[in-house]
Amino acid sequence: MTKQIAQILDGKTLGEKIQLQLKERIPILESKIGRPPGLAVLMVGDNPASAVYVRNKEKACTKIGISSYGRHFPTATSQDELEQVIEALNQDDKVDGILLQLPVPNHLDSDKLLYKIQPDKDVDGLHPVNLGKLVRSEPGLRSCTPAGVMELLAEYEIELEGKQAVVVGRSILVGKPQALMLLEKNATVTIAHSRTQDLGNITRTADILVAAAGKKGLISAEMIKPGAVVIDVGINRVEDGATVQAYLVGDVDFEAVAKVAKYITPVPGGVGPMTVAMLLSNTVESYSKKQ
Repeated sequence: MTKQIAQILDGKTLGEKIQLQLKERIPILESKIGRPPGLAVLMVGDNPASAVYVRNKEKACTKIGISSYGRHFPTATSQDELEQVIEALNQDDKVDGILLQLPVPNHLDSDKLLYKIQPDKDVDGLHPVNLGKLVRSEPGLRSCTPAGVMELLAEYEIELEGKQAVVVGRSILVGKPQALMLLEKNATVTIAHSRTQDLGNITRTADILVAAAGKKGLISAEMIKPGAVVIDVGINRVEDGATVQAYLVGDVDFEAVAKVAKYITPVPGGVGPMTVAMLLSNTVESYSKKQ
C-alpha cells in the first residue's frame, strides 16, 4: 500500500487570485488619488537570479496596473550615488514603494541602503521601523516572503493556534519575521539554524515546518513528523550537467517528504509567487494611504 501523498499548497493559484483582487481595487483608488500606484525596484549588478526576479516583479506590476519605476545600476555604482537615488524616490509623490533587490555587490552596505528607504515606502518590510512594528504586533508593512507564507496557510485554513512551529533559518528576510508572524498567531515557535545540533530532532517536533536555510535537500523525510505542514522557502539553482539546463529546487527533498507530510509547498510554484503577490499588495497598501 502506497502512503498518502501530501496535498500541494498552491502559491501560484493563490498569488494570481491576490493579483486579480488588487487589479480590481486599483481603478477604484485611482479615481480618488488621480494617478496609478508606483513601485521602484532598484537592482545593482548582474546577478542572473536577481534579474529573473526583477523581471517577474515588473511584469506583475504591468499586469495589474502599477507603474514601474525600476532602475538597473552597473556593479561599480557607489554607495553615495544609490543613497541619493533612494532619497529622490522618497521625495517622489508618484512612487509608493521602493524595493532594493538583494543581494547587492560586496562594496555596498545593504543595511544603510535599506535604512535610507522611508518606512512607509519600504514595501519589503525590512526597515527597522517596520520590523519593530512586527515585534510589537502593530500594523505596518510586512516582509513579503513570510507574509506570503501566512496568506498561504490562511487560504488552506491550516490551524496555527497552539501548534508547534519550527523555522529553519534566521535571516532578517525570512527566518526572524516568519517566527514572529507565527508567534502572532499563537503558535509555539522554535528557530533552528546552521549551528543547531541534531536538527532532525527539532524538526520532528514540528506540526508546521518552514525551511528557509537556502541549502538544497537539507530537509529529508526522516526529519518530518508524519502529517506535518511543510513550507519550503528555499530557492536553489541547480545546473544539470547533462543538459546544461539550470533548474530550481528547494531546501526540502520534495519527493520523499511528500510521502510523510500532510501539506507541502512545491518549488517553484509555492512560496515564490506569494512573495511577488505580497510585494504588490504592500505597494497598493502604501498607495491607498494617499487618499
